[in-house]
Amino acid sequence: MEVTRLFDLMEYRKATHPERAVFVAKYNNEWKKIFIDEYIEKVNLLSYALLNMGLERGDTVALISPNSPEWNFLDMAVQQIGCVLVPIYPTISADDYRYILDNAEVKVVFIDNIDLMRRIKDILNDLPRVQAVYTFKTVERLMEVLATYGITQGGCLEDLYEVGRAHTAPDRVEAIRNSIAPRDIATMIYTSGTTGHPKGVMLCHENILTCVNGVKMTPKPYFSRALSFLPLCHIYERMMNYLYQFMGYETYYAESIAKVVDNVKYAKPYMMTAVPRFVEKMYDGIYRSGQKMKGFKKKIFFWALDLAMAYDLDGTSFWYNCKRRVADKLVYGKIRENFGGCLEMFVSGGSAIQPRLAKFFTCIGMDIYEGYGLTETSPVIAVSSALPHGRKLGTAGLPLPGIEVKVLPESNEIVCRGSNVMLGYFKQPELTAEVIDADGWFHTGDTGAFEPEGQLRITGRTKTMFKTSMGKYVNPEVIEEKFKESPFILDMMVVGENQKFAGALILPDFDFLKEWQERHGIHCDDHESMVNDKKTLERYQRVIDKYNAFFGSTEQIKSYKVINDTWTEANGCMTPTLKIKRKVIEQRCKSEIENLFK
Repeated sequence: MEVTRLFDLMEYRKATHPERAVFVAKYNNEWKKIFIDEYIEKVNLLSYALLNMGLERGDTVALISPNSPEWNFLDMAVQQIGCVLVPIYPTISADDYRYILDNAEVKVVFIDNIDLMRRIKDILNDLPRVQAVYTFKTVERLMEVLATYGITQGGCLEDLYEVGRAHTAPDRVEAIRNSIAPRDIATMIYTSGTTGHPKGVMLCHENILTCVNGVKMTPKPYFSRALSFLPLCHIYERMMNYLYQFMGYETYYAESIAKVVDNVKYAKPYMMTAVPRFVEKMYDGIYRSGQKMKGFKKKIFFWALDLAMAYDLDGTSFWYNCKRRVADKLVYGKIRENFGGCLEMFVSGGSAIQPRLAKFFTCIGMDIYEGYGLTETSPVIAVSSALPHGRKLGTAGLPLPGIEVKVLPESNEIVCRGSNVMLGYFKQPELTAEVIDADGWFHTGDTGAFEPEGQLRITGRTKTMFKTSMGKYVNPEVIEEKFKESPFILDMMVVGENQKFAGALILPDFDFLKEWQERHGIHCDDHESMVNDKKTLERYQRVIDKYNAFFGSTEQIKSYKVINDTWTEANGCMTPTLKIKRKVIEQRCKSEIENLFK
């Protein structure tokens, strides 16, 4: 059968891989497998309940929850009755919740548990359109709380299943399903952005399925399990979850990012998605494990790591391959076992990954496949694959089949045209017209270039580039990624708009720094004393000198501050894909930045 709407994936999965679990998740400390029949049954029960509630085609339903099978149940239930799902990150601020729920005209809100209820209850008075609030987990006295805000409908997911059983409407659901076209809106995703209010990106079924079909040639034919830990609220992970359903994989949901490694060992996935920051942390963990070794074992370990950094995807010598086989038996195989023993592929997106990390993980048998795109492109524009010239380290691979991509000669901006491009921004036609021109080209705001073989290389983002007072342009992201190769630097933000030179705020990797200080006889009581230690600052100066050598004079870091701070999604300094929010950090660290240029 042909899959032209996202909810078609359920029947397609039933026809192609009914024997495999669709989702696997932990309930009460036990892993449970959910097969296709249960999936379809619960989706239909929720659809019946939503229709009985009075929802009509085009109504919006908000979902605030971590990844879970129930996330998918609601997703498909909403879609197949012509409503629009608005997934929202659980970690955003109350102001952002208020804005999104109001702007999207949400009628029903689904949340995971009581903790999330506490986050939204104080804004319910500002949301007169919200008619009902439901939780995935049972919440005591929920209706009493909701009643104080004038909301008379609510309960838990089990309540809705019972409503669905009591008010079955298969013919009505089937009639609505049959009337839904591939270009009808399926979901609205509010971009996290780095400034201002989020924008509601309207995506249709065809948008997302274009990307599913475009990336299906990337996994290897025998793959059958995947691990999911990035937020399903983000279109990147969500699209990949649709791919897993299409390909017949079992999708294991990690309990949390802190338990990913433990969950990987249990699930033994063949592939998973990642963002560069996560891959960097994985490598740092591997590196630190080697630092704890002694004598000959330690020498062998770091010999193998250095060998991996010299890997060349385009071909290696006979002698290199001999050494690699030895390293695989002594080191690489043991690293793979620590990640379940089956993990062969990371699909990395969100931002460019350091080529050295792509080399390392590919060499040890855990291939890094890069992709590139935006929420507005559903989200893929280009992806690495097994096609001829489909993969080159340091690039995002080839553009999706059937998608037009070009680089504007006057600005090097990447523009894209095709069935992956969004329908537009919700209630913002002027803003839509700013990014999608009259000829249908979506302007990404990213800069890039094509390799001779056709792969797309991302070189920066036009909105983050700045000009010094000397009239020289600086691309901070390129500088930051290079400096972050140092294990001493967890994160970094380069600044210098209208200044004579570029400066930087540097966040240490405190775990690594603590080990380094202990090895060098430096004893500090807290992070503040760690970043102010004289010997430590002398070591950071050597790091700055080393990486400055890779850049021209106008791009070199002339002033910097090693700071005791944390930049996280929870405190608003990072997006859900772990990219820094520059405007937020500029305000948070205003005095530190001013001191860089005194």
